[in-house]
Amino acid sequence: MQIDGDESSNVEDRRSDGGGGGGFGGGGFGIPMGGGGGVFTGGLGVVGFIVLALLFGADPGEILGGMTGGGPATHTPSSPPSSSASRPAQAPAADPESQFVGRVLKSTEVVWSEIFRDMGKVYREPKLVLFRDATRTDCGVGQAAMGPFYCPADQKVYLDLNFFDELAARFRAPGQFPQAYVIAHEIGHHVQNLLGISSQVQKMQLSMSKRDGNALSVRTELQADCFAGVWANRADRQRGGKMIDDKDVDQAMAAATAIGDDKLQRQTQGRIVPDSFTHGSSAQRTRWFRIGLDSGDYRKCDTFRAQQL
Repeated sequence: MQIDGDESSNVEDRRSDGGGGGGFGGGGFGIPMGGGGGVFTGGLGVVGFIVLALLFGADPGEILGGMTGGGPATHTPSSPPSSSASRPAQAPAADPESQFVGRVLKSTEVVWSEIFRDMGKVYREPKLVLFRDATRTDCGVGQAAMGPFYCPADQKVYLDLNFFDELAARFRAPGQFPQAYVIAHEIGHHVQNLLGISSQVQKMQLSMSKRDGNALSVRTELQADCFAGVWANRADRQRGGKMIDDKDVDQAMAAATAIGDDKLQRQTQGRIVPDSFTHGSSAQRTRWFRIGLDSGDYRKCDTFRAQQL
């Protein structure tokens, strides 16, 4: 992967902070690191689809382009919110890893600003926080063991760069493009937050069974995978098709496969529990990433109305 150009000014470096204590308060969207979940093979159920139809309307594009309500999701952290508003932002160190992250983030800002402009909306750029071990967020205390995650309450992506080593060693997905895919996936959750999708999903989950709530989470995560593919397509086109090649795509597919719920469950607990999936199977994750990558069209990412995941 070759990504050049400017770095985003929205990277905050907390790697020297020493982390925080406690557990994660919930409400974040992240890359799974291990076991809880299985492949979603069933549907949302009749009630779930009726609610979705009422919520999103008959137009498949409405969920993405026409939502006017919702706004950012709200959360009740288990630990006190971080004083992120009063914390002085720290510029990232000039190491190659943080520079790469800054360039990828800048590319997502350019791509999604253009897409939002076409929607008649304004894209609000998120912050990306580099941390080590643990850090406080407005969703609670985030820990590196969770993998990268997005907190809707403060509109920030949190990333411990050691996860990239995990991608290469544990998940056997080396290379920079899988790293960029991970970042773009979390930015996909930010897009969902801005469009009001995240808050609507959370409201629906309050009245659902755990099984149906998990199924809705799967659709949310697969849409973020698809949005990551949309970014890759458009960013590559902006660079004349020279940013990624077939090897990069293969590496990204390997990453998506490695973090599928079915594969993680098989590795950690020796069995697959379909109803407990929250992110989607390996096949589903690669399929939706490929849909976004091949089309470059965010409107093709309507996982909520898709009959086949």
